[in-house]
Amino acid sequence: MADDLKTADAFATSWNNLPAGSVYTHEQFEDWFAPLTRADAEGRTVLELGCGNGSLLFHMARWQPAQLEGIDLGASVLSARRNMSAQDNPRWVVNQGDLTSYRGAPRDLVYSIGVLHHLQQPRIGFESVLANTRAGGRFHCWVYAREGNGVILWVVDPIRRVVSHLPWWFTKYAVATPLSVPYFCYAKLLRRFRRWTWLRRLPLFDYSLWIAERDFAFFRHVAFDQLVTPSTVYLDRATIEGWLREHPRVKPGSTYVIFRNGNSWKFGGVAQ
Repeated sequence: MADDLKTADAFATSWNNLPAGSVYTHEQFEDWFAPLTRADAEGRTVLELGCGNGSLLFHMARWQPAQLEGIDLGASVLSARRNMSAQDNPRWVVNQGDLTSYRGAPRDLVYSIGVLHHLQQPRIGFESVLANTRAGGRFHCWVYAREGNGVILWVVDPIRRVVSHLPWWFTKYAVATPLSVPYFCYAKLLRRFRRWTWLRRLPLFDYSLWIAERDFAFFRHVAFDQLVTPSTVYLDRATIEGWLREHPRVKPGSTYVIFRNGNSWKFGGVAQ
């Protein structure tokens, strides 16, 4: 809990220093949630575990759930409430709490995007996702993959282990900003020349095409987000498949594991 609180505080620093609104486009939101669609949320009860500044809640509200709740351990809930206050959909609430121990009324859809891999014990976070999903309801998660992230593991992660202990402003402006410049150029060049098939062998090719659609500010946000956290775990497919296979509340035959952008996993299914 103490280590997860440090991580939550670090992310609150990241999220609370962003402009109002969602940092993601609606297309990015839909990409994160596929194969789920609006039909899986509309008129249903929905819970996000680890909502940050509400960037995903902001878009989820457009899918018109009957009830929408976000939970986060850090002070980023303040930004989430400000962002959600602009929504036409009034059926939302953001509460501060530990997602690993949170237990509310079972929901029709429970999701956790980009959070489990920052917990000291990611599996406990996954178990909380299932614990809050009603029988017959759907759950959906997204995590960093060990596969496809060799450059991150060998270059970025060692830097994170050092700079995550430094003042946030130093990490953002003296480390994340200059590190983002060469990657920004790399991604933009890959996108421009993406028809050259041999480029597909280069590191982070698919992910680079995805992020290259955004501006430099988003690149820096992603870099800062990765560097500011004191804890990051990269999960392989075998681990995720083991979670889904072994958990007694996962309905057999309902699950999916999708390799996203060549460096992350989307997975989910139906609870029983």
